[in-house]
This record gives sequence, structure tokens and C-alpha cells, in this order.
Amino acid sequence: MKRILVAGISGAGKSTLARALSAQLGLPYHEMDALYFAGPGWAVSETFAEDVGRIAGSPGWIFDSFGYPEVRDLLWERADTVLWLDYGRGVVMPRVLRRSLRRTLTRERLFGGNRETLADWFRADHPAWWAWSRHRARRAEIGRRAEDARFAPLRVERFTTPRQTARWLRSLTEAESG
Repeated sequence: MKRILVAGISGAGKSTLARALSAQLGLPYHEMDALYFAGPGWAVSETFAEDVGRIAGSPGWIFDSFGYPEVRDLLWERADTVLWLDYGRGVVMPRVLRRSLRRTLTRERLFGGNRETLADWFRADHPAWWAWSRHRARRAEIGRRAEDARFAPLRVERFTTPRQTARWLRSLTEAESG
């Protein structure tokens, strides 16, 4: 495991797992949204695809994303491992709602200096609405890619509960220390 994608729907815990893996494996972690959003108004970076391509060409990395469409195939072709956080809505929705509520109330600065606002909650692309409406489609899309021969030999670890993910992460720690 040297080139890892942590995939799943918004709120699944991709960034949390990616950070933990980075610390444990000593691989650089790259936050996809931080590369994608470059400035105010959620402006997209003009060098996004080139930046991701440069990183994906390096020997080791972890991305917390399924991949934006313009870099998705590149990442899946270069990854050696996909960790799929395939959690149900009952797990994801409370997480994404708490996170967005916290970000809105505390006016937390996000990617490119942006912030979630109360008005954003009424947009179809708000993380909460997006996670709810795209849950089934994202699950199907990741499943198709995980079985696609174009991406072989790709190791896919599918986790359906946070407990299962935590157990797997502990097993990595035990394997390294034993």
C-alpha cells in the first residue's frame, strides 16, 4: 500500500481515515478539496489537474477522495489500493450534518478561504443535500469501478461500518509492531 484512495460519500470519514493512515504509514496525505478549491466563491484551481497529476506520479500518496471527474481515471489507474467507506445513510447523515452545522456556526475557514453559510444549506450542492441525494449513485459508481478490469490489479478494501474500518486500521498497527 503506497498509493491509496480513500473513497466514499461526503461525511463517511475519508479525511479522518486518510490522516490516520498518513501518520501510520508515513505517506503524504493530500486533501482533494484543498487542491480543487483555489479561492473565494469556491473558485476551482486552474492548475488542479496538473497538481493532482504531479502528485499521482510520485511513489507514495493518500487522497481522501473518489476523485473529481477530471482526475478520477488518472487516480484510479495509479492507485494500488482503494479503501471504500461504504456506510449507510444512518451513519453518514448525522456526521455530515454535525460537521456542516459546526462549520456554519463557527464560520470555520475551509478550502480557498471559503466558509459554509446558512444560505449554502439551501443549495443542492451543499454537503448534506449532496450526501443524501447522491448516496445510492455514488455507492453504485464506486462499486462499478472497484470491479472494472481497467484498474486491476487494484486492492479494494470495502468497509460497511465504522467499527469494521477501525478494526482494520488496528490490524495494520498490530502488523507493523509484531
